[in-house]
Amino acid sequence: MAETTYKVLILEPSEIVSTGLRKIIGQGFRTPDTGIVCDLQSAAERIRCNAPDIVVVNPSLLSDSSQLSQLRSVAPQGAVFAAVTYALFDEKTLRQFDAVISVFDSSRQTLHKLQQIAGSTSASSHGENYELSEREREILVSVARGKTNKEIADLHHISIHTVISHRKNIQRKTGIKTIAGLALYALLNNMISESDME
Repeated sequence: MAETTYKVLILEPSEIVSTGLRKIIGQGFRTPDTGIVCDLQSAAERIRCNAPDIVVVNPSLLSDSSQLSQLRSVAPQGAVFAAVTYALFDEKTLRQFDAVISVFDSSRQTLHKLQQIAGSTSASSHGENYELSEREREILVSVARGKTNKEIADLHHISIHTVISHRKNIQRKTGIKTIAGLALYALLNNMISESDME
């Protein structure tokens, strides 16, 4: 169970799907209110007013990628976006999201995916813990090895937005802003060896 309280907004036109998601999210997250909206205009307004930490979106409501960017622009810094799918979408569309949930995923799989991306928002918005999470350590190792954000996203099967969010959290927690400095930090903390940096 998650110990942090998260605000979750569901953008989904199907009452059956949104009700199921709401129930699953309630089992795995302490959440004061899981709002449900059916259209983009209502979603943007609700995001502005309620500042959710996690937004679950049916990609079929987005006619193009700019609409997701618009929703991100009104969301609080560190908010994460997950797609919920029960139709086929091209990989380019799904890569814009921080996680992808299928209606065929079990409750456990759904919660695992949401809890994984919730870690990136909790560090920036809620936490006083300055210890790197397991995922942040993985990202730091990739950064220290000289990988680009896109390469890191591909390697860990996450979006570039999530990589950037993790990198910001790593910089905030370590106080180190340069790649060389982060590489040295990883080396000194036995996360990588000198041969990894060559």
